[in-house]
Amino acid sequence: MSFSATTKNELSRIPLTDKCCAMAELAALVRMNGTIQISGMKKINLKFTTENAAIARRIFSLLKVIYNTEVEVMVRRNKQLKKNNNYLIIINNKDISKKILEDIGFIRDDSSIFNPNFTIPEELIKNRCCRRSYIRGAFLGGGSISNPEKTYHLEFVTSNEEHAMDLSNVINSFGLNSKIVIRKENYVVYIKEGEQIVDLLNIIGAHQALLKLEDIRVLKNVRNNINRIVNCETANLSKTIDASMRQVESIKYIEKSIGLEKLPENLMEVARLRLEYSDASLKEIGMMLEPPVGKSGVNHRFRKIEELADKLRGDSK
Repeated sequence: MSFSATTKNELSRIPLTDKCCAMAELAALVRMNGTIQISGMKKINLKFTTENAAIARRIFSLLKVIYNTEVEVMVRRNKQLKKNNNYLIIINNKDISKKILEDIGFIRDDSSIFNPNFTIPEELIKNRCCRRSYIRGAFLGGGSISNPEKTYHLEFVTSNEEHAMDLSNVINSFGLNSKIVIRKENYVVYIKEGEQIVDLLNIIGAHQALLKLEDIRVLKNVRNNINRIVNCETANLSKTIDASMRQVESIKYIEKSIGLEKLPENLMEVARLRLEYSDASLKEIGMMLEPPVGKSGVNHRFRKIEELADKLRGDSK
């Protein structure tokens, strides 16, 4: 099961307590996932379709808690490409369907059925708890979250621009920074920062998903820090090896040209140590000297040796 599906299953199990919050969640589900069916004699049916059984149960529970109405649930097996089952939740009672749509501010009367209101009514989200519930319903109806092992990305997909803007504003009212992008014919409200995704999961009540994401974030940070340290050590080691090879080359050239015994004693001493210990660091060579010499002192002597070697090469040309 994907991380997104696991998160939705967790959200679907949150107890329904306050009716105002249940109404806000249902309002979001209708705007994100609902379909209005219109037949003869102005008969209206409200329908929801989902591939997630937990979400289907959640919608059923919301309708029962708020309206105590009969709801038809159908399961359609989708054999094409071995996809999941489709769950259809249908409210056949036209009066209840109309009442739901009016209560959530989606329609005002029969004349507005063909021009529904996708904006979020202020009275539905005036309380902080209701805003949290609305975001939760929007995530259940049209949201998704990427596997945090790969990338940090949480999004809500809606077909209406006004709803996308309102939803983004509701999310941002909690101090987040959601943005909107157009994808094909849909509007996508998204968050990419891992820390903000954690905050949003906390807002909508997905605490188990939050903890798992935090564990992954910590592990990724540790892994990245280790990689940075290893890369730094590798780079330093590479520099040390390159410098050592250059020093050995210069010392051998001096030995061949004039002999190491012609060097001043302090330079001859480090030259012989470098030939004997080609992998040793400057600090290690300094500790072998009597008396010991610091890293900068050893580096200064090798610079003198390289300058002499360069001069001898120039004289030979």
